[in-house]
Amino acid sequence: MHLDRGIRTVFGRPPTTGRANPANIPLPERPLSKPERQQSVRLMRVNHTGEVCAQALYQGQALTARRASVRERLQQAAAEENDHLEWCTSRLHELGGHTSMLNPLFYTGSLAIGALNGQLGDRWNLGFLAETEHQVVRHLEGHLQRLPTQDTRSHAVLEAMRNDEKHHAATALEYGGRSLPWPIRGLMRAAAKVMTRTTYWL
Repeated sequence: MHLDRGIRTVFGRPPTTGRANPANIPLPERPLSKPERQQSVRLMRVNHTGEVCAQALYQGQALTARRASVRERLQQAAAEENDHLEWCTSRLHELGGHTSMLNPLFYTGSLAIGALNGQLGDRWNLGFLAETEHQVVRHLEGHLQRLPTQDTRSHAVLEAMRNDEKHHAATALEYGGRSLPWPIRGLMRAAAKVMTRTTYWL
């Protein structure tokens, strides 16, 4: 079952919650110039890979979560991340871009990290989820600043994603997630930089 989820995440279209794509709402948008379109494609490709990594992390964490309630919380977050994955994929195709060639590598690594983290206990598991989401929110806010202002459809997608990520982080802390030590937070930021800098081009 988890192998099937991985294949769908990286190469196909995993099941979503059925929420409407924010980019499908009629929005005023003028044509993008070639450099602007290229910038949007690269940023949305990074966001797509980020969602692939998030999906793998949650699947890995759910595999090793000890409490059923924590496992259900992780699975619910993963389902909502599938919405983000679908939205990013759709927007990339609209822009004429492609997903990252490195997605299988990042998926595998994130799955392993998630499963290892889950072995530390549910409070650390939830703390890791919360810190991941906090960093994703900061990352999305940076991309909202870097996207061409006239690319309103991509903006709508990232804003909806940001709202979900804030909710995921808050819920993880409510369920008892622990604050991670700063060296771990630093390592997570360093790993995120490797992902963002490589998938921006590949």
